[in-house]
Amino acid sequence: MKVKEIDFKATPLVSIYGENCFDEKTIKTRVPKSIFKEFKKVQAGKQELTLEVAEVIANAMKDWAIEKGATHFTHWFQPLTGSTAEKHDSFIDPTAEGDVMMKFSGKELIKGEPDASSFPSGGLRATFEARGYTAWDTTSPAFLKDDNTGTTLYIPTAFVSYTGEALDKKVPLLRSMEAVEKQALRVLRVLGNETSQKISATVGAEQEYFLIEKDFFEQRLDLLQAGRTLFGAETAKGQELNDHYFGTIKERVADFMRELDFELWKLGVSSKTKHNEVAPNQFEIAPIFDTANVATDRNHVTMDTINKVASRHGLVALLHEKPFAAVNGSGKHNNWSLSTDDGINLLEPGDNPHDNAQFLLFLSAVVKAVDTYAPQLRLSAGSAGNDHRLGGHEAPPAIISIFLGDELEGVFKGVASEGAKHLEIGVDSLPKLPRDITDRNRTSPFAFTGNKFEFRMVGSSASISSCNIILNTVVAEVLSQFADKLEASSDINEAIKEIVAATYKEHGRVIFNGNGYSKEWVKEAERRGLPNLKSTAEALKYYNAPETVAVFEKHNVLVKAELDSRYNIYAEEYVNLINIEANVMLKMATQEIYPAANKYVADLAKTLNEVKASLGETELMETQKAHLVEVLENAKGLKEAAQKLRTTLKETKDIEDAGELALAFRQKVLPAMSTLRTYGDALELLVEKALWPFPTYEDMLFKL
Repeated sequence: MKVKEIDFKATPLVSIYGENCFDEKTIKTRVPKSIFKEFKKVQAGKQELTLEVAEVIANAMKDWAIEKGATHFTHWFQPLTGSTAEKHDSFIDPTAEGDVMMKFSGKELIKGEPDASSFPSGGLRATFEARGYTAWDTTSPAFLKDDNTGTTLYIPTAFVSYTGEALDKKVPLLRSMEAVEKQALRVLRVLGNETSQKISATVGAEQEYFLIEKDFFEQRLDLLQAGRTLFGAETAKGQELNDHYFGTIKERVADFMRELDFELWKLGVSSKTKHNEVAPNQFEIAPIFDTANVATDRNHVTMDTINKVASRHGLVALLHEKPFAAVNGSGKHNNWSLSTDDGINLLEPGDNPHDNAQFLLFLSAVVKAVDTYAPQLRLSAGSAGNDHRLGGHEAPPAIISIFLGDELEGVFKGVASEGAKHLEIGVDSLPKLPRDITDRNRTSPFAFTGNKFEFRMVGSSASISSCNIILNTVVAEVLSQFADKLEASSDINEAIKEIVAATYKEHGRVIFNGNGYSKEWVKEAERRGLPNLKSTAEALKYYNAPETVAVFEKHNVLVKAELDSRYNIYAEEYVNLINIEANVMLKMATQEIYPAANKYVADLAKTLNEVKASLGETELMETQKAHLVEVLENAKGLKEAAQKLRTTLKETKDIEDAGELALAFRQKVLPAMSTLRTYGDALELLVEKALWPFPTYEDMLFKL
């Protein structure tokens, strides 16, 4: 059921765009000019937020929200659960006369106090230490959610403990944005830029997802509790014809997408692109760029809105990285760049010598950072779900490499060549570098695409904060090294040439322009010495590796205790997710699949006896007997595999170290689950469809 019927034809986009977003335009019309100027200084980091400014904005925000029907507000934050959290408070304030006033103070806007004890802290907080604080992120607009639960004002916030440690993903993201801005400004100042005052990490996050019938979803325990199918035989027709990719969007899906666009536009989320993806019933939506923290918030809003709008259409959106075996999984493409407040994209190739030098310098910083901190970037995309996707022909391999394209790598290599005279940085212009200097390489985990880098490894259900925290921090570190060298140099042009040349010579191994899906690349990457962390369990140790701690502490993004806590949290999350899946498989195997197989065996045996009694032994009966034996053998294998999985789970329960337990689940539990699935999927192809206990892949992927 739709909350409000939208007359799409009669509703001009310009009239509804941002109507539920308390953005800069709205603030400007509702507060005095002096307060607005003060607030802009706060957003720019030039001064602290005063209670006076907060009071005026809080009152304006409250009036705006109430005018639109809001009764409650919530400080909306991103704990280390991977999702978002919210506690709703009403605007009402009882009076002595027994009436109520609608009240919302500056203090309430600036800070909230949710119970922190039940959120994961990884050892940062004891269970009895419950106090936690949410702090308003002034740079991310508040917004209204209007659905069947009512209308609520959402205020994007950070979440910290009583003693100041980051308990969320926003605090380190904001810190990392400050770090990369600080170091990038140092480089620009050396290059003579005195006008740019602010540099922002900007992000555009493409989001992939599946849609299936709600009825099918509710009949499958694995989808209900694990978000992905743990059993399911391959379909006769899959994605091999590529007929779904960019194909005509079915009317029912288009109706869903149209409402999704309108709901996002009302929230100020710039939904720009939508299309069919590769797998049947797989789709993608992409916005216009925002600053990294706003893009992260809006990606969470997008995922939430996809789920809500799908439900209104009798559908369920699957955001798991690999909801169906043997077809494409879903990810996010995190398009990252650095931009100044006066309109300069620092990764935009220029037309003049100065811009060329600036571009090559920042490009070099990214190349060096990605090669030096490849394990940390791999870790940023790690999860139990994403491990099923990486390395398949739907996502890059777990090896971190950079795609630049042959022409741009040639320029890079030319600077590094001994005695190169055809290119003098700061004197000559580069060969004309159009925006689309390279073809796109969908097999690369980190591809340069004209004026940005596309990090393609992130999982579809993940927050993009993790990869941007690490990317911002490691690029900040390399820029700080470059700034040190440039500031100490008496010849900037020569220093830039040395930096670019040294970067290619020492880190050019990470540049790969070929097919990342090929087996040959895996061998070549090993020859180059590039790490290949095939699973999250193997990558987890890099959370508290000395080099990780050093770079994060140097730039004040995370301290060792905060990094240790994330190691514990994500190792535990990895184990818990697989443990849930294993137990769901056991229930489905023993309570649904095995009984269905037994029922089919009984029916088949009865039919055979009846045929034998009336016709005697026939050649057809021999075939039916062979079929019966095959069913019985797979049913027996299913039962034995289920027992093996139970035993394996019990054997791991005494492992105390979080990392060792994660590795045990990777090396022992997952193979046992795979064996159990093999028998279950075999039985699906043998047992009469009418007896099969839950919807099949054909049902879910081709009926919409």
